[in-house]
Amino acid sequence: MRLTRDDSGFTLIELLIAVVVLGVIVLGFGNVLVVAFRNTDATEARLALSHDAQISASYFAQDFAATGRRDYSSAGSTGGTVAFLPSVQLNAAYNADGVTCGTAATPTALLRLLSDDWDYSGPSPAVRTDVVAYYLRGTELHRMKCVAGGQPSDAVLAHDVDTATPAVTCSSTCTALPVPQQMTLAFTVTMPKADPYPVTLTGQRRQS
Repeated sequence: MRLTRDDSGFTLIELLIAVVVLGVIVLGFGNVLVVAFRNTDATEARLALSHDAQISASYFAQDFAATGRRDYSSAGSTGGTVAFLPSVQLNAAYNADGVTCGTAATPTALLRLLSDDWDYSGPSPAVRTDVVAYYLRGTELHRMKCVAGGQPSDAVLAHDVDTATPAVTCSSTCTALPVPQQMTLAFTVTMPKADPYPVTLTGQRRQS
């Protein structure tokens, strides 16, 4: 018996059509993947910026709420309300007004917030000054806290800050007395794969 062989197959036209259709499918699928990856990168970048904003806002609200130094040497210290001392410093060096926080290598702070700290370790309470400084090192927003008698702590609150954007505003003159009731620190953070992200940190004082 002779085995018969089926020589039928694709024609050249059918093969060309199959290649074209396959190319269209692959091109469309590839575009979908590219868009998905781009959206994922942009979403991750925006989440990172949003996380920095939330952390910064939490610290700033807490720090400004505690701002305020009192003049216990004034006559009002024996009764009634004790007057405030200057407690907000803008564009301040590490040792502005004789209150040191950091070293000569510490960049000029966007702002420094001063508050009273009481030392009860001696025979009688003694008032000291705590400092919280917000400053830029490159494109990073730092928060340095100096507790009287302790080592300073320095943490990065936000990355990729547009250094031309930071601005401090207050409900009244920031550096005047009495200490303003409200303060905002606004800036913009940017990343290559995300739109500019404006951040506004707001603080409300609890002292009066």
